[in-house]
Parts: sequence; C-alpha cells; structure tokens
Amino acid sequence: MQKIAMVSEHASPLGHAGSVDSGGQNVYVANVARQLAARGHAVDVFTRKDSAVLPEVISWMPGVRIINVPAGPARQLPKEQLLPYMTEFGRWMLDFCRRERRPYDVVHANFFMSGLAALPVREQLKVPLVMTFHALGKVRRQHQGEADQFPAARFGIEERLVREADRIVAECPQDYADLTQLYGAAPDRIAVVPCGFDAQEFSPMPMAQARAALGWDPDAFTVLQLGRMVPRKGVDNVIRAVGELRRHHGIDAHLYVVGGNSAEPNEIATPELGRLRGIADASGAADLVRFVGRRDRDALRTFYCATDVFATTPWYEPFGITPVEAMACGKAVIGSAVGGIKATVRDGETGFLVPARDPIAMAERLAILAKDPALCARFGQAGHARARQFYSWARVAQDLLAVYTQAARPVEAPVTARSRVVIME
Repeated sequence: MQKIAMVSEHASPLGHAGSVDSGGQNVYVANVARQLAARGHAVDVFTRKDSAVLPEVISWMPGVRIINVPAGPARQLPKEQLLPYMTEFGRWMLDFCRRERRPYDVVHANFFMSGLAALPVREQLKVPLVMTFHALGKVRRQHQGEADQFPAARFGIEERLVREADRIVAECPQDYADLTQLYGAAPDRIAVVPCGFDAQEFSPMPMAQARAALGWDPDAFTVLQLGRMVPRKGVDNVIRAVGELRRHHGIDAHLYVVGGNSAEPNEIATPELGRLRGIADASGAADLVRFVGRRDRDALRTFYCATDVFATTPWYEPFGITPVEAMACGKAVIGSAVGGIKATVRDGETGFLVPARDPIAMAERLAILAKDPALCARFGQAGHARARQFYSWARVAQDLLAVYTQAARPVEAPVTARSRVVIME
C-alpha cells in the first residue's frame, strides 16, 4: 500500500464543477483519489482553505482525507490571484508532512502552483514528485493573449517543474507535444495518461425517460453544451451554430447550456451569461437557447442522455472530460479539433471534429446528424464502446500507480504507462 499526497491548490474534490474555477481538475482529483483508495492506498488531498468554517482535516471517504491548507485569506479567490500564497502553502504542507507518523511515498501535484508548493516536500523530505499540469501557461498565453491574467512568472515556474519533477503526466498527445516542444521536457520522463469517467456515474439510459425527467420536448432535435461558463470554452460558437442551422438549413435545434456559478442562470453570479444571451439574440436563436444553470454531478447523466448531440468547441482544451462523459452515455459528439478532444473524439466514427471558431462548419455537421438519426445513433454507440475501452477512471488510476512506482526509480527508468500507446494511435 502506498501513501499518496495529491496537491490541488485551487481545485478541491469538494468544489462544484461548472463554476468559473471548478471544472475538470476537480473531477480528476476526486476520481483519482477515490480509485486509489478503492485499491487500498491512503490518499491525502491538499487544497487551499477557502472558507473559515472548513476544518483542517476532513475524512472524505475511507482512505481519502481532504487537508485544507491555510494559505491566504480563508475565502474563495480567483486562481489567478493565488500564486503569492504558494510559499505559505508549501511551508504549511511541509510541516504537516513532517508531523505524519508514516511518510508519503509520492507527491502528485496538479497544476503549476501545486507543483511549486510541493517542491519543499520533494527537496527536504526526498519524496518523489509526479506533476500533472492540466494546462500550460505558454499554451494559454498563445490562445488568450492579454486576457490571460496569470503573471509571466508562471512560465519560469513551469520550466523549473519540468526539469525537477521525477515524472510528468501528459493528458493527451497534444499535451505531450507541448511539453517537449515548448518546455524541453525529456520524453523518457513523460507518461501519457488521459482523464476518464466513472461507469457507475455515466451510462446510457433511454432518451424518452431522460427527456421526460427534464420536461424536454420528446421530438425536438436537441444539442447540449455543458461546462464552465468562460469565453475560452466556446459556448458562443455553439450558439452561433444553432442560428446558422436555422437560417441556412431550416432546422430549429433546441440548445441547452448547463453550467455557471449558481443553480439558476444568473448574470450577476455568472457575468458570461449576459454576453452569451446577447450572442443568442444577435444570432436569431434566442428562442432556441435555454440556459439551465449549474447542476450537481448526480444530475448530469440525465442531461447527457436526453440530448441528441453533445457539442463542445473550446478554443483550446488540455484534455476535456465532458466529451468522454457524453460518449459514455452513448451520445454523438461534435468537438473542436484541439487538445485532448482530437484524441478522444474520432472524426466520422464517434462524432465530428470541427475548427474551434467556425459556427458554419458546426452547423453543417449538426445538419447531417439532424437529418440522419441512424448515423447519430451509430456515433453514440461507437463513442460508448470507445469510452469504456480507453477512458475509465479505474484504468487511469492503474496507470498512475505505475507512474508513481517509476517516480521512485532513477530518472533513466523508462516510462511504460499503457495509455501512452493507446491514445497516440
């Protein structure tokens, strides 16, 4: 049995996925910790204390503790403002590790700030460090430009972590290429291990049953977009595509947009909704777009299963968990040909890949599926089979355990994670 310290400074397993700073990383950390504990390992997740009422240690489930680290004010802050508190985070975590009766076997840091906070544990306690970046600063800056609010110091921190981490986990072939080409990472220290889905959480159910539960039109052609309400997710592109679908193909599709900072679609809580409503009006699709608000994880399966097509067209995406979840529910996916989506979605087999900011191309693919329900169903069946074969959290945890073992060996030991070969096919 290994004792594992997972570090996720801004993305706690307790966070509500779908809000501005809660998304794929929260889901990743929660599911990896759960799967590792199910295999008999002890997992502590170190995350920043963002509420004064949180205790230092929460026994989340058998084998998993949440360690709320006091670093900066005990309230929620945008992740872009957290870097100044990482020295405090790292010192506190080092002291906590020293007090533990049993030492940690490995530290798995998630995101560059977690890696920075974990370095003292690696350096002073000689605990091997495994690094998953989830997003890379140089890539983010390429796509967001002046809108990127992280300081330029991020680049140097990431470069240091690439040099000093004992092993690096890339989430997809694009992530691997970015690490080697932009950061000079040594290929033999990188393992490609994707994100996944929980088969107990996501599986097909009859569409009619799902639509009845949500009160949706049983006969309408529907499209679902689900995720964080931030510009880079490209929700505006899907809205424009629905407008194009009406104007140029004569098809009215109902688009449901799930996500935000509150359960009700509130422009004060989620300012991005105001921009998106304006785009819907300008696209002639205001009557076709329904903003749903944030929903808890246990409600998402019903939304996936109620739709005909899941659409996701971010500008860039380090991995993208939602397409895999949609595939696990047996749904065709139209995704932008970026990041991890290029690996998970097979164009013409489980759905379609389109350019990231091309609503005309998306509308054309939506029209194909609207006119050919049998093709839509075949894509969904193929996606379900692909998700179950390659992207379960159980498999992810198994491959990460192999990486943890490799991290304790000399750097020359080759990386052998099975997923590296699988998702590069």
